[in-house]
Amino acid sequence: MIKNTIRTFVSRLFAAPVQKDKRRIYSQEQHKIDRRLVSRNAIKVCEVLQQKGYDAFIVGGAVRDLVLGYEPKDFDVATNATPEEIRPLFRRARIIGRRFQLVHVVFGQEIIETSTFRAPSQGNQHTDADGRILNDNVFGTQQEDAARRDFTLNALYYDPVREIVIDYHNGVADLKNHLVRMIGDPETRFREDPVRMLRAVRFASKLNGTIEPATQAPIHQLAGLIKNVPDSRLFDETLKLLTCGNAIVALEQLRKEGLHENVLPLIDQVLRQPGGEQFVQLTLERTDHRVRSGKSVSPSFLFAALLWRLVDVNWKKNLARKEHTVPALSQAADLVIDTHISKMAIQRRHTADMREIWFMQPRFERRIPKQIWRMTEQPRFRAACDFLQLRAACNEFDSVLAQWWMDLADATPGERTEMIDGLTAEQQAAGPASPPRKRRKRRSNASSKSRTTGGGNTTGNASSGSPAAS
Repeated sequence: MIKNTIRTFVSRLFAAPVQKDKRRIYSQEQHKIDRRLVSRNAIKVCEVLQQKGYDAFIVGGAVRDLVLGYEPKDFDVATNATPEEIRPLFRRARIIGRRFQLVHVVFGQEIIETSTFRAPSQGNQHTDADGRILNDNVFGTQQEDAARRDFTLNALYYDPVREIVIDYHNGVADLKNHLVRMIGDPETRFREDPVRMLRAVRFASKLNGTIEPATQAPIHQLAGLIKNVPDSRLFDETLKLLTCGNAIVALEQLRKEGLHENVLPLIDQVLRQPGGEQFVQLTLERTDHRVRSGKSVSPSFLFAALLWRLVDVNWKKNLARKEHTVPALSQAADLVIDTHISKMAIQRRHTADMREIWFMQPRFERRIPKQIWRMTEQPRFRAACDFLQLRAACNEFDSVLAQWWMDLADATPGERTEMIDGLTAEQQAAGPASPPRKRRKRRSNASSKSRTTGGGNTTGNASSGSPAAS
């Protein structure tokens, strides 16, 4: 830590002056960022650091979204203060990270990730055999920090106090032109962190733009490096791709670049299943609609939908072998999850929810009041109803019945009671769909003995098997 502090001090003292043609400063009238879209906590972090004599800016995807007029989901701050200098300034702050040390400043449910300006790679960082950086805690100046960021549209610095944007790499222009351009040599930067290839696809898809030719050129050749990415990071990036608001385009780009084999390796297998392409297309279209409408997307629901065709095919095979409905579905789900879950880097905490969504599907086929009430108490009832709508849209389930279940999910408690009571009346008027199953009455050993000897209270009706006795 002492070395890092000295390195930062020397960098500040002897850093070359920023060339005017390398840096552009945009005023509020030029960048048009609406300060009301900025987190008050992010502004607070910048204000506290600046009051203590440090530089502090909102950076990364938040600035990108703000320039485009979107409200960011989370905010990051970059400063010339070191982690040890940042932490004492806030009541709830902790230093995290090994490869990339930073500070989490906690405000209730919101975390403002605060990092120190980094120097770009000098070729002496600890890397693996493929060039991926394993340790990156060399601090530097703001200009150096901008040079080490991945894409020009992410190398923007927004000062919420002075309301200016600082741009070192023509990122504002690239952002307005919907162009994704790597800072530095693309092949070297992709080797440093292979996830950047996925980020390039995501940004281009989200902006409905293009990847700059020189940036795109090495992706296909280096696509195999994705397998070296830790599962947790791969899952996060995959989820961001599928929830970027333009997932269909992102998926097409992944396949074009050969990245899907290490990110969504099962997608080709799913698309080959009967109705697979239609189900995936509809799933992603509805996901895109929710994202564009500002609604949340459940990872469990999304991956349950993407894997459903594989589960359904195996379910039907098990039914053809005369397996009962629920065990047949359970076996199919186990097979898909055990065989394929690790290939998609899906974290196991989501598999329980996926199973619940799948296992509720057969229960929608019968509307028995007591069972309906039990179903409405399940945590994933609404998600299962949404899933049923997908199946109905693909002609797997009766659309009228699927809408009844969705209306029930949207109903108030009083409306639910009316719907289920009304359903009960309909059933009584129409008669049962199938004959009631006879249940044998259990008898005690003493009763059985009495019947055998002809004693006790056994009557002729009981021995004749009449409905009264059953």
